[in-house]
Amino acid sequence: MIPRTAITALALCIFGAAAQAMTLDFPSLASPVAEKSVASSSYFVPTGPFADGPLDGVTAEGAVHQQSWKLGGGGLTTMQILAPLREQLEAQGFSTLYECEAKICGGFDFRYQVDVLPEPDMHVNLGDFRYLAVTKAAEGYPEYVALIVSRSANAGFVQLTSIGKPNAAANITASTKAPPPRTSPIAAGPVGSQLEIAGHATLDDLLFRTGSSELGVDRFASLDNLASYLTARPDRQVVLVGHTDAEGALDTNVVLSRRRAAAVMDRLVHQYGVSPEQVSADGVGYLSPRASNLTDEGRTQNRRVEVVLTSTE
Repeated sequence: MIPRTAITALALCIFGAAAQAMTLDFPSLASPVAEKSVASSSYFVPTGPFADGPLDGVTAEGAVHQQSWKLGGGGLTTMQILAPLREQLEAQGFSTLYECEAKICGGFDFRYQVDVLPEPDMHVNLGDFRYLAVTKAAEGYPEYVALIVSRSANAGFVQLTSIGKPNAAANITASTKAPPPRTSPIAAGPVGSQLEIAGHATLDDLLFRTGSSELGVDRFASLDNLASYLTARPDRQVVLVGHTDAEGALDTNVVLSRRRAAAVMDRLVHQYGVSPEQVSADGVGYLSPRASNLTDEGRTQNRRVEVVLTSTE
């Protein structure tokens, strides 16, 4: 086992030799705990839950690199730890093969069919852990990353396993810098992260004219992100809630706000392929403003659609 004091220096050496090192930023200050590498081996990457039989998965071959980290403080949930890491991997070209939380994964049986670094290098709470497997093609050779996230009462734990080109230097590391302080309890960033952390998000790049429910023909970044989130997580359900400015009667605006939400739902289902079972639409008219209706700017901000996460597990 590599002494803890040597881990950071070794990581810098390994990733300095890589063609293009990638970095993952943790949502809280992280300390490296353990690391091991094999130049050419195989690693089983689960792609399905335990269900009284062999796990579905991929036996990936190549250079296998494992690292674990301990995150300070016990305030973050496993989803709050995993969600920003997933978003960063997706931004770097990885696509999700499988994601689950403890109960859905298969609990004890799933955990003990996955290669996990031993205690105390990696702690896994059998009732509170999450798993993510992603992949991408790199220079014609498939790369895989498997993440296991768990926590104790006082800390979070992350194990990252990367499998890449045989005899190549590992190309994924993680930042141990403390993140900047949050200025708001509402998480900034992609819609998926906001939903997981705050439970709701505003689709801020959608614009509606006064009295109109017509959605523009452009692609909207917020819809791209929301559709990717829902497609990758078929167990998630959301409600789209339409809002209007205060011009006109309340009953008229309630109808209009519902039409706006329905227009967004229709776009998600028919253009992005989101399952209609995952989305519904409603509207509240001008009863929930986020800015003053006394100015043009305020009324523009009030004409919006928000998305609310309704899943409870």
